[in-house]
Amino acid sequence: MQKTALIPYATLPRAHHERHVLTSTVDAFGSAHWLLAERAPQRRGDIPPFDALVVSVHPGHPGHPGSNVELTELSAVRARWPHLDRLPDGRFVVAASRALRYENGDQVQVFDALGHEAVSFSVGDAIEHLLADEAGRIWVGHFDENPAGIRRWSATGQPVWSSDGADIPGLFDCYALNVSGTAAWACPYTDFPLVAIRPEHPLRPVTVWTNRIRGAKAVAVHGSRVVFYGGYGAEEDRLTHAELTATSVEATDVSSLTLPDGSAPGLRRAVARGSRIYVQAEPFTAWGVFDIGS
Repeated sequence: MQKTALIPYATLPRAHHERHVLTSTVDAFGSAHWLLAERAPQRRGDIPPFDALVVSVHPGHPGHPGSNVELTELSAVRARWPHLDRLPDGRFVVAASRALRYENGDQVQVFDALGHEAVSFSVGDAIEHLLADEAGRIWVGHFDENPAGIRRWSATGQPVWSSDGADIPGLFDCYALNVSGTAAWACPYTDFPLVAIRPEHPLRPVTVWTNRIRGAKAVAVHGSRVVFYGGYGAEEDRLTHAELTATSVEATDVSSLTLPDGSAPGLRRAVARGSRIYVQAEPFTAWGVFDIGS
């Protein structure tokens, strides 16, 4: 199978490598962020609120990792296994993937520019994806232990869109979620349709294409071109190129996505934004990018 190599995108500065990477992401404007703690969280039992450091790297363009680094200290973080993103106004969102221990509605914390909690709220258990859009809305895709599917929230915790009643077939687990601009694209289990969600379009907020590509964990879209990343078992590195017709997704080519040095990613994290899929492999200190639009 033909191989496609990721392009180096952003790297955590070596001065911070001694800290534990709790999570990392790439925001709606292309900046990479790492949430760091002094040590890994314990697997069982309650954990007290702890201080954490966000290291933000603002790259120039793919292939030339940027040296513009910003540090933000966060106080009293509560999430054991967190999701992270940055809002357009510079505030950070940290959310616990499981909501069961957050009975007071403080599963999601929004931190101001000084790293203090400004607001907290709950978005429901079983968060698979959490991505902020360019308007400062927070998109949440749930895995199968929460039937909520896909929802969009304000930065103060008000629900502003829900997949309830949206007629998305087989939405039991949001396998893939791409947030770009103010819209989202999803590829949910079990039927794996490709779904475009544009809440600002009152006449047609949701468009669905049938799709035979199974198990993708990330999807990138550029015009009528689509790329699905991932699959089951031996296909976890699969990169499937496809074209959109009026009603369906038609595969055109398949390759294997590798790290920039040509090796397989192994344990990895993926974030999709528009035409780009960002991939990070252990030890989670560097992001590479594949761009269908380049």
